Amino acid sequence: MTIKLHCFGESGNAYKAALPLELSGLDWEPVYVDFFGGAARSPEFRAMNVMGEAPVLEDGDLRLTQSGAIQQYVTDKSGRFGGTPDQKYEVLRWVLWDNHKLSSMAGATRFLMNFLPENKRPAEVIAFNQGRLKAAYHTLDAHLEGRDWIVGDGPTNADFSCCGYLFYPEPFGFERTEWRNIDRWLSNIQGLPGWKHPYDLMPGNPSDRA
Repeated sequence: MTIKLHCFGESGNAYKAALPLELSGLDWEPVYVDFFGGAARSPEFRAMNVMGEAPVLEDGDLRLTQSGAIQQYVTDKSGRFGGTPDQKYEVLRWVLWDNHKLSSMAGATRFLMNFLPENKRPAEVIAFNQGRLKAAYHTLDAHLEGRDWIVGDGPTNADFSCCGYLFYPEPFGFERTEWRNIDRWLSNIQGLPGWKHPYDLMPGNPSDRA
């Protein structure tokens, strides 16, 4: 049975689920969520996910939300990206760190800077968020010194979580070339067989609304 991932291309959180699905070899397909058209607030979507968020994974009768939980499901089903048994909690540590320190700030800041009307973009909030992001980039870049991957010798959910927003072209306070180790690590991810940019992997692109 084909796994369905309700997602949209602009969502880094959806990308965190879609990328490991694509690289795992599991049979899956994206289902477009018209987030900017209000689809996630519709009664139909709320019936599927009371949180009103994407991504949502459906596999038969199973329904999962939250990218970290979906990543773990992909690992349990495919046997990939979980690291070795003694690395399990280190992978989880970085997934949780990303959710709190990196992706949460990157996603919100990117939204404020690019998807709100210019006259409604809160400059002080954006500046505060970018300060938090810079600290997170320092943490990640320092950790990646001498490492190809965040945990162990190959890609894990830690990598797929932390990279979630870092491939997007819209400005939010991240210049890849300023962070030598992050830049190298992102190139490693791009070099994985089957890697796709979020706008190529999932339906939905800002150009669709231009």
